[in-house]
Amino acid sequence: MNSETVLAPGSLAGVRALVTGSSRGIGADTARYLAEAGAKVAINFRNKEARALKVVAAIEEAGGEAIAVGADLTEPDSVAAMFAMVKAEWDGLDLLVLNASGGMESGMAEDYALKLNRDAQVDVLERALPLMPEGARVVFVTSHQAHFIETAATMDLYVPVARSKRAGEDALRDRLGELEARGISFVVVSGDMIEGTITATLLERAQPGALESRREEAGRLYTVAEFAAEVARAAVDPVPEDHTRLVGDVSGFVQP
Repeated sequence: MNSETVLAPGSLAGVRALVTGSSRGIGADTARYLAEAGAKVAINFRNKEARALKVVAAIEEAGGEAIAVGADLTEPDSVAAMFAMVKAEWDGLDLLVLNASGGMESGMAEDYALKLNRDAQVDVLERALPLMPEGARVVFVTSHQAHFIETAATMDLYVPVARSKRAGEDALRDRLGELEARGISFVVVSGDMIEGTITATLLERAQPGALESRREEAGRLYTVAEFAAEVARAAVDPVPEDHTRLVGDVSGFVQP
């Protein structure tokens, strides 16, 4: 458990939260921060149940409440079963953190990135909405490389993933009118390359020196725990006018 106090203790008391892709990395740390603030947290995993149960155990040992919920987000029936479990456990959902993403894994179909980063995000939101009351919030986690893909170049290897992530963000933003009508807020949290993530590791493996190059350009890169703290804060902070929370240096992405 991270020692930093990110949110005020008790500030999320009674909040029912689901964090997708939260058996490790940014999702796991985000879930821990939310639990430390009093939220009940559903830890979503695709096939690493043991890892998800370790996150649950750590939250429970710290006095929090969590459950592990397995689901392959690209399989609609699996997503439906996940939300059926959330409904059975808590009868509702106040916070949905769309953290799961991918597309650089080996052995996946050519359209996997788009299925996960766009289609699955929309499907998860669609199935969550019946459980979400007025005042609930949706947080979508992305990268500067994806958020700014139309105006700033990124590494060739990452372009398909970045474009699929941006497509997912755009598809979710297309639902803003409906979300606002339901009284549900929406915020995108975008960050630079994150030290220690699977994506950064795969990019570095495929293109040695890429991480160090970006680190030098940005001055420094956020750690997993630091970026997760920003995602957790986005769950409670006022939503920016453009629904976007930019984390860290953006000078390489935004034209002066």
